[in-house]
Amino acid sequence: MSALAGNLSRLANTHIFARATPNSTQYLVYQMDYAADEDIALILPLPTPPNTARDAVRFIDLVNYRDFFLDIEKGFPYTRGVPAVRGKTRDDARAEAAFLPSAAAFSELEAHFRIPQTTWDQLPEYHDFGFAVFKIRARTPLRSPLALEFPTRNPNLLYFPTLQIRDGAAPEEVNFDLDLFCQARAGWLRTYDVASSFMDIQKAQGILDPGERVSRMTVQGMHPNSDILVGLRA
Repeated sequence: MSALAGNLSRLANTHIFARATPNSTQYLVYQMDYAADEDIALILPLPTPPNTARDAVRFIDLVNYRDFFLDIEKGFPYTRGVPAVRGKTRDDARAEAAFLPSAAAFSELEAHFRIPQTTWDQLPEYHDFGFAVFKIRARTPLRSPLALEFPTRNPNLLYFPTLQIRDGAAPEEVNFDLDLFCQARAGWLRTYDVASSFMDIQKAQGILDPGERVSRMTVQGMHPNSDILVGLRA
């Protein structure tokens, strides 16, 4: 699930990278092409174990690796384009990131960033999830990918937060404009070589396994509104 609180005039071309680790954690990198005239919040549910401590989720600053997804594209024989990241690095904002251990903790947010309880009542599967909240200020555009590492309750599944909540509602079908990437044998299109051949491993700060290839799937058009899960093969 990805919920956006606030008014957007444009949202498209979302890129998400995921990788599971041997330590029962998962990396998640998220970037979107958007336009907003006011502050917004991106809310990502995380399948963390119940009662996960607030400091158990690690947020990773990729302000020095704005080209994370541009570089991933280099590993594939074709490119669909990535979210716009043009502009000077000094103009790049840092989102204010926080981990909320449950839906009840949304009361800590400003009123205009909260998701109504009636919405959660329609989505009971998220009642014991944790939530990463990224507050994005309208005054300075966010050009860096958002990244984190979180403990996962099911190490055998790779989780992509793709179910959409807009204006407090989760329709049954939505228009997807997604490029999903992972380092797992997902049956998707794979890079011609391992990640170290086209990515800056040092700037990625452990997010990537340098010796593994990257898989990719593009999802466009109307689809059932749900998260996407990938079973991990031994």
